[in-house]
Amino acid sequence: MAYASRFLTRSKQLQGILVISQQHHAIPVRAFAKEAARPTFKGDEMLKGVFTEIKNKFQAAVDILRKEKITLDPEDPAAVKHYANVMKTIRQKADMFSESERIKYDIENETKEIPDARAYLLKLKDIRTRRGLTDELGAEAMMFEALEKVEKDIKKPLLRSDKKGMDLLVAEFEKGNKKLGISKEDLPKYEEKLELSIAKAQLDELKSDAVEAMESQKKKEEFKDEAMPDVKSLDIRNFI
Repeated sequence: MAYASRFLTRSKQLQGILVISQQHHAIPVRAFAKEAARPTFKGDEMLKGVFTEIKNKFQAAVDILRKEKITLDPEDPAAVKHYANVMKTIRQKADMFSESERIKYDIENETKEIPDARAYLLKLKDIRTRRGLTDELGAEAMMFEALEKVEKDIKKPLLRSDKKGMDLLVAEFEKGNKKLGISKEDLPKYEEKLELSIAKAQLDELKSDAVEAMESQKKKEEFKDEAMPDVKSLDIRNFI
């Protein structure tokens, strides 16, 4: 354990988790939604308020990480679920977006000025690709096929302002969703699956960073006679 203690004080593992916390602590627009009607602050006072907000959110994350045991084992479903729950608690405490909420925000924000259905679907594809999401069910192809069918029927490009045409498109989407076994009732399940996949990827990255750091330390003279600990035994709570 002496090796583990000395290693962790300099390892990337702690840095990695705190970096993730910082990334999640970008202040969402909704955090300032109620402030819009207030008079504009002077520059210094505004900056002070912003930095205080960031500090409080970051401290909330650190406080939670000090209490929760995170096991760096991305292959253990229980460890992945626990890590996902910890990050969810951090987001709730700091009023931050979940991944699904972030995607929804991106869609609403980036498509509001798009007039036609085809450009809208292309933007959805762009957002999906940018967020690193896969389309395992083939829903994207189904939506474009549905659009092709509707535009062929109405004999013109479909505009989002065309209520009748959009109703036809939605009806085609529902048919496609039924074939793919997708229902609105299952959306919470899909959101949970997304959050778990993200948690697993983050744990895998943290584990890789920790192993890389330990192997690097092992090459140093002062550590050559010490056994490298199992990465799953590391407990960051002792070093925050």
